[in-house]
Amino acid sequence: MVGSIAYDSVTSPAGTVENALGGSAVYAGIASRFHGNYLDLEKIGLVGVVGQDFRSEDIAMLESQGLDLSGLEVAEGKTFRWEGSYHGDMGVAKTHDTQLNVFGDFDPKVPSESTTPKVLFCANLVPMLQSKVLQQAKGTRISMLDSMNLWIEIAKDDLLAVMKSVDLIIINDGEVRMLAQDDNLIRASRALIKIVGCQTLIIKKGENGVVAFHDDEIISLPAYPTENVVDPTGCGDSFAGTIAAFLASNEGIISREELREALIRATVTASFTLESFGTSGLLNLTNDMFNSRLIEFEGILN
Repeated sequence: MVGSIAYDSVTSPAGTVENALGGSAVYAGIASRFHGNYLDLEKIGLVGVVGQDFRSEDIAMLESQGLDLSGLEVAEGKTFRWEGSYHGDMGVAKTHDTQLNVFGDFDPKVPSESTTPKVLFCANLVPMLQSKVLQQAKGTRISMLDSMNLWIEIAKDDLLAVMKSVDLIIINDGEVRMLAQDDNLIRASRALIKIVGCQTLIIKKGENGVVAFHDDEIISLPAYPTENVVDPTGCGDSFAGTIAAFLASNEGIISREELREALIRATVTASFTLESFGTSGLLNLTNDMFNSRLIEFEGILN
């Protein structure tokens, strides 16, 4: 898992939290490790950078989750900080302040013993940094990446270039339309796949679920019907981290059935993420809680 490690301050109709541990690598890593425990995954490592102000208790928590932190760099300066708020349908955050701090000079270095993982996930980063990661490491089964609208606006060519280096891409519906310059989601998706040549394109649609293009097949799933929406921060990252863990537990060519099961589990995981501020929804998640909701969601699908 390569991505940001941050302290987030978030306001929503449910309240406010300040300096909560967050970042794409953290959400993806914790979600992956939760699933990796019952999938018998030996190692899930984080690659990221924090400042000298990074709390020792947060290091201890990440280690207690079973995450390998050999790729965590502590740099001189302060940890990346983000402040935002959610309103209305809470589908998109309003950013009030971003302080990149040490993340602004992040030069990802994958530990030498981790350059051939079964699954490599480049979480949301500057495309040039994602390219640096992929020059150092390659998933032996699959390499994945996530992105955001900012990079489409300011680094589109770099983003399209790095997308050609991975097998699986996860972005949201608005980003697909921006990249393909087509308001029709299906046409835009097919156009993007043709441009970058990826095997799998997963499109997050928020409360409207997810649609995935896998070879010549399409998978469409609703979102889990969640009433208690507290903080959507990190939902997409925990969604992606779950997919990474599930795909790391198998071998060979990824089938439609395997990908669909990964998407179902990812959707359920994300539903727990948004019910609490920060990472607490993931940290308090138990196998019984997850399995109960998974059975309920599978019943909805059937």
